[in-house]
Amino acid sequence: MKSIFAAFMKLPTTKVGIATAILFQLIFTIVWMTGYHGITDRLDQLKVAVVNEDTVYGEQLITNLQSSLPVGVQTGMTLAEAQQQLQQRDVQMIIEIPADFSSTVQSQTPAQLHYFINESNPIMIKNMMTSIADKVTATVNRAAVESGLKGVFAGQLADDQAQTVATMMSQRVVSDIQSVNPVQGMNNQMVPMMMILASYVGAMIMGQNFQISSKALASRFGRWSRMSVRLLVTAGASIVVSLVGTSLVALFGGQLGHGFMALWGFQALFLLTFMLVAQMFLFVFDMAGMLFNILILSVQLVSSGAMMPRELLPDFYQWIGSAFPATYAVQGLMNLLFGGTGVGKDCLALILIMVFALIVIAIATSLRKDKMPVSPLVAVAES
Repeated sequence: MKSIFAAFMKLPTTKVGIATAILFQLIFTIVWMTGYHGITDRLDQLKVAVVNEDTVYGEQLITNLQSSLPVGVQTGMTLAEAQQQLQQRDVQMIIEIPADFSSTVQSQTPAQLHYFINESNPIMIKNMMTSIADKVTATVNRAAVESGLKGVFAGQLADDQAQTVATMMSQRVVSDIQSVNPVQGMNNQMVPMMMILASYVGAMIMGQNFQISSKALASRFGRWSRMSVRLLVTAGASIVVSLVGTSLVALFGGQLGHGFMALWGFQALFLLTFMLVAQMFLFVFDMAGMLFNILILSVQLVSSGAMMPRELLPDFYQWIGSAFPATYAVQGLMNLLFGGTGVGKDCLALILIMVFALIVIAIATSLRKDKMPVSPLVAVAES
């Protein structure tokens, strides 16, 4: 047992396996602990649009919201303009103050504040915005009870009595929360992150094996022919693998907002981009490129917006997330699965990243030298 243990530990693959496990711990801990540090300190990076249609009470309410809400408040736009920004994820919620708000507050009918929340976002957005909506309604309700009922009782009771009755009264303002692009269950909410994780890990492992296969053929075929075949097989694999992935999502009841074919086509595009990016590091650094792939995997999971809103991340992670394909894959998946503004910009970004990876692969290939080919006679003799 001692001899086989010593022989096993001397093998390079054993040492690489242990080192890889340690690197996973090191890289993921550093990236995730720094990427998610100070999330709650950057809540003001989230935006709420306030559409005011009430000329009496609206301006005062907006002033109160700007001073009390932990998120940024944007004003001065129509409901249609705000809804467009909500679809584009430039704002995370709309608060509409209807034109009859002040008059309804002083009537016997509770006034409504209308809220619009885009669920085609990380789950944290819906939870946070719903919580903010509840707090806004509660705060406005207290103020509306006092001001509204003081006006009602002003001619019937003394000022101090009117104040007392107003304070004791309960609900005068209620929430009307409307979900835009609703998500059907937590299983669907997690689909974008699942597809990103499965696709990039699969691309990494496939690229590693393709690198081994390419090196095994180095003595028989030139570098350009091996590169060409490798990229051709990669393109074919992206179509087949994405078909399997999309079919499984549909089979298990996935929410396909824009249909099967649209999701399949988009997954094939971002999966091909993942594969080329993962193999780019292998073309440049050989098997050491897997270390870069582990790092890039961790960075993309943090910076893509699949789990946490990108607006809450440190500036560095927001910047670096814009350079990698997972960010655009997540945005496109949310638009296709749940609803949004389309995937045109995301597809363009993925294509640009893909072209960059292909250029780097071509440059790396041109800088390598071919091994001396083995003649058929020698190959037969050796066999």
